[in-house]
Amino acid sequence: MPLVEHLLELRKRAMIAAVAIIAAGIAGFFLSQLVLEELSGPLKAVGNGRLATINFPSVTSAFDVRIEIALVVGIVIASPIWLYEIFAFLTPAFTRQEKKYVFGFFFSAVPLFLIGCGAGFLIIPHIVALMVGFAVPGSSSLVDAKDYLDFALRLMLAIGIAFVLPVFLVLLNFAGVLAGATIRKGWKIAILAITVFTGIATPAADLISMFMLALPMVVLYFAAVGIALVHDKRKARRDAAILEGAGSL
Repeated sequence: MPLVEHLLELRKRAMIAAVAIIAAGIAGFFLSQLVLEELSGPLKAVGNGRLATINFPSVTSAFDVRIEIALVVGIVIASPIWLYEIFAFLTPAFTRQEKKYVFGFFFSAVPLFLIGCGAGFLIIPHIVALMVGFAVPGSSSLVDAKDYLDFALRLMLAIGIAFVLPVFLVLLNFAGVLAGATIRKGWKIAILAITVFTGIATPAADLISMFMLALPMVVLYFAAVGIALVHDKRKARRDAAILEGAGSL
C-alpha cells in the first residue's frame, strides 16, 4: 500500500476512534458525578484526626472537572473500539495465517486495559492516605479538585496503557517489526522502566503497592517475550520449508 493510502487509512481509523470516544464521553458525563464521588472517597476516609476535602477554587472548576471525567470515562468505555482500530490498522502487515491471531490480541488487550485502570483505582487510596498522612493531626487539607483528579485519572489511564504494551510488542513481532530476540535482549531495560514507572505511580514509602503493580507488568512482559520467540521459531521453520521446497523444484 502506498504511503498516501496508509495515511488515509490512518485518518479513517483515527476518526472512527475519536467519534467513539466522544459518543462514549457523552454517556460518561452522566456518570461523572458517580465517578467523582468514588474518586473523592479516599479523601473522606483519611481519618486519624485529619480532614481532607476537595476544593473547587473557581466558578467553572466543577464543570471543568466533570468534562475531564467524562472524557476519561469515554476513553475507557470506548476502549474496545479504539483498540480494535489500532489492530485493524496493523492487520494488513500480517500474513493470511497470522491474521487469525488478531482477535486473540484484541480480546486480550481490552481486558488488560480495563484491569490496568482498575489497578490504578485500587492504589489511589494508598497514595492519598500516605500523602495526606504527612499533615499535622487535627489539620485540614484543601485539595484542588482539578489537580487531584488530573493525577488520579491520568494514573489510571497510564497503568491501563502500560498493561496493554506487552500485547503491542507481540503485535509488532507478528508484523515483522520487532524480533523476539530483540525484545528478549531488552529485558533489563524493560524491568528498569517498569520499576521507575511503578515507583513514580506509587508513593516511595508504599513498597507493597509498588511490588503488586510491578509484578503483573513484569509477568506480562516475559509472556510477550515467550510468545514472540515461539512465533519467530515457527516462522523460521516455515520459511526454511518454503526455501527447501523451492530448491527441490
